[in-house]
This record gives sequence, structure tokens and C-alpha cells, in this order.
Amino acid sequence: MQQVDVRRLIQRAIAYDEEALTALYRHYADLIYRYIYYRVGDPTVAEDLLGDVFVRVLQDLPTYRDTGAPFEAWLYRIAHARVVDYHRRQKVRQTVPLDDRLPAAEEANPQAQISQLDESRQIWNAFNRLTGEQQQVISLRFIAGYSSAQVAQALDKTEGAVKALQHRALAALRRLVEQEL
Repeated sequence: MQQVDVRRLIQRAIAYDEEALTALYRHYADLIYRYIYYRVGDPTVAEDLLGDVFVRVLQDLPTYRDTGAPFEAWLYRIAHARVVDYHRRQKVRQTVPLDDRLPAAEEANPQAQISQLDESRQIWNAFNRLTGEQQQVISLRFIAGYSSAQVAQALDKTEGAVKALQHRALAALRRLVEQEL
């Protein structure tokens, strides 16, 4: 969707035009869901938080001001706030979601599965110890698949700042994972 189309949709959505609201949701929901999912690690929670994000969008849309930053930057800020709120409410506990796509017992190599699960847990623990900004950059660059320029726009930062933040985040992640080993 071109920036001009988004601006027009936003203007219509501010007036609670149902078609415009639906178009904005359809355009951005997958991006925001992926961002939330990789921050919380639970698809059900991610869906709930996505709903919270768009409820907040409906509430705050009349006060939205176009500052030149992309509309999605505003959405990511709202999503980030919902994720932070979620983590504040949660007690620290480690859970591993069951995957109904696990291989059958005769195909499974228990040692390899345990090793892979342990490695995933170590990476997830390390990721959660990064700063909020570092988590955002990693999520947007490598999970959402944004370019550095797109991340810069979404976070309202310069591209150089995003590249520096990404470099520091990856170095910190590497150190944290090595400490876990």
C-alpha cells in the first residue's frame, strides 16, 4: 500500500469509516502479529495482544498526528507498549509450547530434540535479556524481514542509529548465548 493510500485511509478511519478501518487492519495485522509473537513466544497471547493493539488504535486514532514517520511506526510503538505491559504482568516462568507437529516416536531422535530444545531455550532466554530497543531491532530486521531503512522509519530513528543498535544487539546476544553454554 502506498504512503498516499495509507494517509487517505487514516483520514477516513479517523471518521470511523468501517471500510478504511478494515483495510488498515488487513494491511498491518500480520506485521504487528509477527512482531508481538516473537516478543511473547505464545500464539494465543500474541493474538490477544494484537486485538489490544487495534482496540488502542481505535481509541487513539482521533488524536493521531502525521509527523512524517510511517503509520506503522505508531502501530509498533503501541504494540511495544502492550508487550511491555504483558511482560510486567507475568511472573517469570519458563514454559515451552507443545507442538503438534513433533515427529512420531519412531522418527524422533530424543537426544537431538533435547539438544535443539535446549539451544532454542538458551537463545530465547538471551533474547529476553536484551534491552527493549535491541529486541525491537532484532525482531523487525530478522523476524519481520525489514531493511535497515524500514526499521529506521518504523522506529523513527536514523538508519545509522539502527545499524549501530543492531550491531550492539547481535554482539550482546552472542555474548549472552555463550554465557548460557
